[in-house]
Amino acid sequence: MKSASIAEQFSVSLRELKTQSDDHVPLLVDLILAQARRHRASDVHLIPAEDRLLMQWRIDGVLHSVASFDADLSPKVVARLKVMSGLLTYRSDVPQEGRVSKFNVHDGVEGEVRVTTFPTLYGEKAAVRLFAETDQFQRLSDLGLPDDIAASLKDMLQATSGVVLMTGPSGSGKTTTIYACLREIVDMFGDSKSIMTLEDPVEVVVPGVTQSQVRPHVGFDLATGLKSMMRQDPDVIMVGEIRDPETAECAFQAALTGHLVLTTFHAGSSVEAITRLLDLGIEPYLLRSTLRAVVCQRLLREVCSHCSGSESVGGKLKTSSELLDKPGSVTALSDSCSQCGGLGYHGRFVTAEVLDPNQPEIAAAILSRVDSHALQSIANAAGAVTLRARAAELIKFGRTTQEEVFRVLGNH
Repeated sequence: MKSASIAEQFSVSLRELKTQSDDHVPLLVDLILAQARRHRASDVHLIPAEDRLLMQWRIDGVLHSVASFDADLSPKVVARLKVMSGLLTYRSDVPQEGRVSKFNVHDGVEGEVRVTTFPTLYGEKAAVRLFAETDQFQRLSDLGLPDDIAASLKDMLQATSGVVLMTGPSGSGKTTTIYACLREIVDMFGDSKSIMTLEDPVEVVVPGVTQSQVRPHVGFDLATGLKSMMRQDPDVIMVGEIRDPETAECAFQAALTGHLVLTTFHAGSSVEAITRLLDLGIEPYLLRSTLRAVVCQRLLREVCSHCSGSESVGGKLKTSSELLDKPGSVTALSDSCSQCGGLGYHGRFVTAEVLDPNQPEIAAAILSRVDSHALQSIANAAGAVTLRARAAELIKFGRTTQEEVFRVLGNH
């Protein structure tokens, strides 16, 4: 019997709702959240248009249009999400952000969500982030990192000082990795080390770690909080993200004075992270003295083993112009696979590269402020394995496709 696509499955569930009941909108919102989580969506986008409300789900990093609703439902659905997350229902002219610690719906699905609203031409757009269950990806061994990187990272977490930098674009799993690192440290050292975090916001509670959330409206930002945290006698500090020169300076100074600092940073590759930090004003000698490693990671969609094949697996690699014609495509053997809903991919996995700044050639290049292209060449000569090289192996073994690697890593 043919299985329905994701959009078709949602449409069937939607028809079962009582459209005339007084609690129709709360039931609709519950259905959206339950179905989105069931189909492994990380985000729900509710976008108002002139004549409708469009709903899209981000599944394995890619947006898919799932349904559209009558335009008059748009303010009611957004208002319901605001009530659930404690936002101001009477303010529709400013962005807002709230959190639902746990929602329960009729089919037993529960979880934690973050709700943000944003004013647009036709009303408020709502974006809902569905956090993964807290029992997933607890430890480094759960992440599926390349074995050499997982072993190297675990060894670095035993250091007493220095900066371990997790890099990558938004949605590449940096935060998940850094939380796994914190749990690894707790497991290794227990109560013998003081571990503190400064986050914006706190996304996951980690037992054994003292966690704090910034409050910019009262002057408690990342840089200010980090300076104060230094006086709390921590052994390990986790800074949610380096966003500005002052926070970067504080983080590296903390490492210089005998703290192990874990933090994330937006950069396209490990060598780009180095050059971006230099551009932020971090002195080369400070990078050289404190930086232990730069890990850059990406999430790639995995070919659905139930229904998919790819033209690029085991065949001739396509040119960039051919890939631009249909980026991210994969040949699904069924347009309505019960496993992946006809998407051709099911789930994502992490791949990564690591830059060791303690290698003599790389250290000298940092001190000389070489640009990212020259630094990459030096790292390659020193034996570094890039993301693209690892991805090529994954394509070869059929775990993902060239189209997917092109979608995530681009052409350069």
